[in-house]
Amino acid sequence: MPEGDTVFLAAKRLRAALDGKVLTRSDFRVPRYATLDLRGEPVESVGSYGKHLFVRTPTVSIHTHLKMEGVWRTYKPGQRWTKPGFTARLILANADAEAVGFSLGLVEVLRRADEHTATDHLGPDLLGPNWDAAEALRRLREHPEQPIGLALLDQRNLAGIGNIYRSEICFLRKVHPATPVGDIADLPALVDEAHRVLVKAGHEPPWRALVYGRHRLPCPRCGTNLLVRSLADPEGDTAGTRAERAVYFCPRCQVGG
Repeated sequence: MPEGDTVFLAAKRLRAALDGKVLTRSDFRVPRYATLDLRGEPVESVGSYGKHLFVRTPTVSIHTHLKMEGVWRTYKPGQRWTKPGFTARLILANADAEAVGFSLGLVEVLRRADEHTATDHLGPDLLGPNWDAAEALRRLREHPEQPIGLALLDQRNLAGIGNIYRSEICFLRKVHPATPVGDIADLPALVDEAHRVLVKAGHEPPWRALVYGRHRLPCPRCGTNLLVRSLADPEGDTAGTRAERAVYFCPRCQVGG
């Protein structure tokens, strides 16, 4: 599943293509909004919050979520798409550019006044202008028994971390991903690390993984073979989709909180 930096960078591309320009085409290929036509409306802003992306006109906010396979791409008018046309779920175009959302996991149109309902349940946005580390800490500490590797994935604690970055953050702080939140000696430092990692990934892409996807390869810190485990399965699972959602770590460097 795409992570916060992917959505942040997608919003940046859409902002360059759409922001401040009048829509000449809107094609919602989802049944609920199939008749909605936003032609003639200017795009006032494009933004992201965690893994959620918003394209705003004066009247509505178009809310999308990539889920597992979604992607936004931009093209010049008439340029051939680089993804199959049948996977397009939303097209927004102006005189200069065409933005196409392929395989989007969620497409909904909200009144501008109701946009907050899409993010009210989320924790602070790691890539947002109003990042609040104290609030993220408060939310994490509400469940001290939860493994940090699961707590970091919970968007209600802090928004933007997926499977890649939870592995990277835990590795950088030398914390085993199964460590309960309440047993981590310096939780504020871990939250600060999460913010640093996401900001770097969002502003200086690409992030070069230290441990994610490197099962049985040497740890870049101590040389011990890295492991991959499912937190729900202490014995580990290295096959199928469970392995894709598992966490990577060093059994020597990451021994506790």
